[in-house]
Amino acid sequence: MVKIEIKVVNTRKLLKSYIRLPFILHQNHPNWVPPLLYDEKRYYNPKYNSAFSYCETVMALAFRENVPLGRIMGIINNRYNDHYNIKEARFSYLESTEDSEVTAALLSFVEKWAKDQEMEKLIGPYGMTYLDPEGFLIDGFEYPPTISSNYNYPYITRHLKTAGYQKENDYVIYKIDLPNKIPDIYYHIRERIQRNNIFKLVEFSTKKEIRQNSVDIMKLMNDCFTNIFGYSLLDKKEMINVAKQYLNFLEPDFIKVVKKDNEMVGFIIAMPHISKGLRKSKGYLFPVGFFHIWRELKHSTQIDLLLGGVKQKYQGAGIDVLLGMSMIETVVKKGFKLLDSHNELESNLKIRAEMEWMGGKIYKRYIVFEKIFAD
Repeated sequence: MVKIEIKVVNTRKLLKSYIRLPFILHQNHPNWVPPLLYDEKRYYNPKYNSAFSYCETVMALAFRENVPLGRIMGIINNRYNDHYNIKEARFSYLESTEDSEVTAALLSFVEKWAKDQEMEKLIGPYGMTYLDPEGFLIDGFEYPPTISSNYNYPYITRHLKTAGYQKENDYVIYKIDLPNKIPDIYYHIRERIQRNNIFKLVEFSTKKEIRQNSVDIMKLMNDCFTNIFGYSLLDKKEMINVAKQYLNFLEPDFIKVVKKDNEMVGFIIAMPHISKGLRKSKGYLFPVGFFHIWRELKHSTQIDLLLGGVKQKYQGAGIDVLLGMSMIETVVKKGFKLLDSHNELESNLKIRAEMEWMGGKIYKRYIVFEKIFAD
């Protein structure tokens, strides 16, 4: 068999092949959701993605007889490594045919690159920031992915195990049927919090209000997620960029915050499930992709939680109850039938217990792999 050739992505032509490859590999994959090509091009452009300013990266394609068969991105998030005083590299956006030799060649390439940078460990799939897709799906293939989630073939995880990778973390995703009776204890907690009049739930009615609060939400996310696995702090420029890219396009009804005096201390963000619209768009916003996505935003019956958190010093004060109950009441009123919890660490028993008290059932599971380099 012809040997696999690994090419570093260092030209526009190779970058185009790198971005387009998943569309080829997943063309017969019924639940795969294509990314928007406009977003992909901006993501891989340091001019628009400020994470390149503190991440060292390499991208590669695997070829056999000049046919691209796989891709991978290697990442060293220096900000994250410095914060935790570790030497850890990441791999992300790994795609491959069912030929395990292709996956092995791509992984070997990134392993060597990471070792040359004196890294001690490789984990993945994990992107440059916490907002990128993380983990490979291992359970729940019959369900379409939510936004910013991987949807892979089952064979890719077998390839990783064969290449010597072991589990680093598992994520579980809950599905909650709506409407569903909220446990009485949550009503008691909310009434107690409201009587104390310390914390105030703030809801938005216009996108202008979102813009006025978006950077404060990003600052709060920094505080809430400081110790979360894989999270690296956002700088001010990134906060502004993320707010422009994500928050300003979300519906006001699905963003809620809690304030103490004038300080923002908790937030929750959700959006309608739009996988059907994205599939119909085939990766293009125009001429008709925007219409398909807009239509799905208006007709979806599933709401997907994206982000949420409570300022560390106020955790346990019931703020999560204020946020969660308000979100559920809003989405039930708007006719949503299902809620997706997004990723929760398998080890986060507190959040998992809250999901299960609400009637949530695990319906997807993702895994993050690791490989520790021998001395």
